[in-house]
Amino acid sequence: MKEIRDDAVVLRTYKSGESDRVVVLWTRNYGKVRVLAKGIRKTTSRLGGNLETLAHVNVDLVKTRGEFYIARHVAHRERLTTLRKSYARINAGYAVVEVMDAIPSDDVADEDIFELLTRVLLTLDDETYDPMLVPSSFYFKLLALDGSGPVVDVCVNCGRDVPLVAFDAEVGGTLCADCRSGTSISPNALQLIRRIMSGDLAAVLREESPAGAGEVMAIALDSIESHFGKQLRAARSTPPLSPPSPAR
Repeated sequence: MKEIRDDAVVLRTYKSGESDRVVVLWTRNYGKVRVLAKGIRKTTSRLGGNLETLAHVNVDLVKTRGEFYIARHVAHRERLTTLRKSYARINAGYAVVEVMDAIPSDDVADEDIFELLTRVLLTLDDETYDPMLVPSSFYFKLLALDGSGPVVDVCVNCGRDVPLVAFDAEVGGTLCADCRSGTSISPNALQLIRRIMSGDLAAVLREESPAGAGEVMAIALDSIESHFGKQLRAARSTPPLSPPSPAR
């Protein structure tokens, strides 16, 4: 019988039977796993609120003969109380874990992704950071880890270092006036993406509504949806999203 003890983040939960829940976790050392939390919906359950979406926990699990693990013990690693007090921060967190759940990598560990995910949760739990651009930044960073980060320094089509006026998620980056397709991008939005990708993220997140933020949110969402080939409901319900203008 396989037993695992690991750090994990709860991506989502759904009901199973009269008193159980299925809990989808992203673990540090085992990737995505599905857990059957028996009796968790009973008022007497010791698991209780430890397996709520966005929880950062230590888990003790046992593998069943099927696809599920059984939760033996769960304890909070980080309480994330600031995150849970804010509607905007919770929504941003949901937009992040929805993307994590879209990664088709059951039982495949990726510690870099786990570290990125937990840093995002701690960022959302820090009141000195504005949550608005946290999901967008996460999308760009996740794409970069996968080797699919957007090209934002030159035209992705012709490679020239010329003024860049458009962004096309399907081709993977910015385009010049001669190659333009996708949506228009303003100089402010382009600069903001470059700052996010180049190590100035902490400063960006401490700014309230930086110029170009709405464009960046729309571009980041288009990029991650194009990568996974599906529309993300939680991300699209996270306001405000300014619709991008078609490139002309």
